[in-house]
Amino acid sequence: MILMVVNVLITLAAFVAMEGVAWLAHKYIMHGLLWHLHKDHHQPTQNGVFEKNDYFFVIFALPAIVCFYIGYDQFTIPFWIGLGITLYGAAYFFIHDLFIHQRIKVLRRANGMYFKAIRKAHKVHHKHMGKEEGECFGMLWAPLKYFRDAKKYAN
Repeated sequence: MILMVVNVLITLAAFVAMEGVAWLAHKYIMHGLLWHLHKDHHQPTQNGVFEKNDYFFVIFALPAIVCFYIGYDQFTIPFWIGLGITLYGAAYFFIHDLFIHQRIKVLRRANGMYFKAIRKAHKVHHKHMGKEEGECFGMLWAPLKYFRDAKKYAN
């Protein structure tokens, strides 16, 4: 029982830590060294269903795959870290691709305070077409001012 609780806590810690990893990677890698892959996400070209930016799903899946590979045999700590990373990736997909960008037309009616804050922060992020002067680099958590605005307009 204790081991199960520890494994759940490791998974949750990895999930939460991924928001920080995503923020750092988005700011310093996607808007830095690998801007050429992320650029079409800010400056859409409409060349098909996929963007070069979609390669980041593969790039960010690699650490999870490695963790699963290392930890699968005995379900050791790396396995549970890999699970947390994978769950974060799934949440990212639902929030970013399905809810915000509506790449598949679902989740259109999600309109709670959390969703309003996330949507606004992402719109602020996308108002910048270039790699500089960006803001709101996180995905599942937005700065508190967007939650305050969402709450203000909900009343």
